[in-house]
Amino acid sequence: MTRRRILLSVLALIIAVGGTLAFKMFRPAPTGTDFARTRATANGLYTVAIAPEKEPFVRDALHSWIVTVKNKTGSPVEKATIDVGGGMPQHGHGLPTAPKMTAELGQGRYRVEGVKFSMFGWWEFSFAIKAPPGNDTVVFNLKL
Repeated sequence: MTRRRILLSVLALIIAVGGTLAFKMFRPAPTGTDFARTRATANGLYTVAIAPEKEPFVRDALHSWIVTVKNKTGSPVEKATIDVGGGMPQHGHGLPTAPKMTAELGQGRYRVEGVKFSMFGWWEFSFAIKAPPGNDTVVFNLKL
């Protein structure tokens, strides 16, 4: 093979792989994806609601969210700790920052600061809740 043919073959491979990745990364969330901001946790211990502290929140800027946690009977859950995670499932990366629960606001409400969504698309926003009723998790879908 000549050097030119090798270079053209490598270039064609790069274009094919790049096109496949771009198609995967920029397609919409799967049909039927639930974008509700109130959800039951995986094991049903809690109902969790999320909302940005200030509307509208801006892409590519730091902002905070309020996470409200209620138990099975609808009473606020106090003295919880919440670990925060998330990312873009189609891109294979996590959040660009490391958000943290920074305050318990009362009535089952908690502030999470340091949130940043750096690009448009489908994001997952996840919470691991540790409280006296037990540990549980919940994942929210967001579309920017």
